[in-house]
Amino acid sequence: MKKTLFAAALALAIAAPAQAIVVTTSTSATALANAIGGSGITISNAALTNASSTASGTFTGGAGSVGFDSGIVLTTGTTGCVAGPNNQTGCSGGGALTNLSFDFTSTTGSVFFKYVFASEEYNEYVNSAYNDSFKLLLNGINIALLPGAGGVVSINNVNCGSNSAYYKNNSSGGSTGCANQNLDIQYDGLTTVLTAGANLLAGINHFEFVITDIGDSILDSGVFIQAGSFSGTDPGGKVPEPGSLALMGLALAGAAVVRRRAANKA
Repeated sequence: MKKTLFAAALALAIAAPAQAIVVTTSTSATALANAIGGSGITISNAALTNASSTASGTFTGGAGSVGFDSGIVLTTGTTGCVAGPNNQTGCSGGGALTNLSFDFTSTTGSVFFKYVFASEEYNEYVNSAYNDSFKLLLNGINIALLPGAGGVVSINNVNCGSNSAYYKNNSSGGSTGCANQNLDIQYDGLTTVLTAGANLLAGINHFEFVITDIGDSILDSGVFIQAGSFSGTDPGGKVPEPGSLALMGLALAGAAVVRRRAANKA
């Protein structure tokens, strides 16, 4: 009897469809910022510049496609281009730029978070001028970098032919060179889950998530940030990448120059 019940439960589990991603549009900067805030972090002064009234929101059910279950998504057009299946030739919300910014403090002197970049520009427009811009600006320095000094996270640098270990193809269009993973998401390609991390200036720091259409506003791109992952400690116990540390050294030097200039003007 027990074996029969177990077999039936197993069959139901196998037959059950994977949970689909569901997006709830939001234009509340505070709600979006607080959704990603984690341990050791205090967030304040959140502000949002949106490409459109539907360019940002929260999501659930992303584990099978994005790589983590919930969080926020910022797009260059509309959150309507997020949910799968990938059944449109090119989804666009006709936007331009979305920027979520806020001040924060960390009890550890560091910050980490997990994110995924995705785009409808894949794969047809790899190595073209339509290299939608994606930046994670910590005190003005972009920390959206691949591990091991792999460079910036962008369509032209992460794709089937370049840094492909960090890329998930979701389309048969274009000259791909890698298999279509048929993920239940509208975007034609996306990165694997990446972790950004850096050491901080003492006191209050400033962060901006910026995603921008480049060349035109025809095809959408988006960035997903895992809920609760904007934290003072990395869940994997890692330290910031050397590249991030070097960049933060530049940020510290830049901040010192700004302070000296301000003092000279006083």
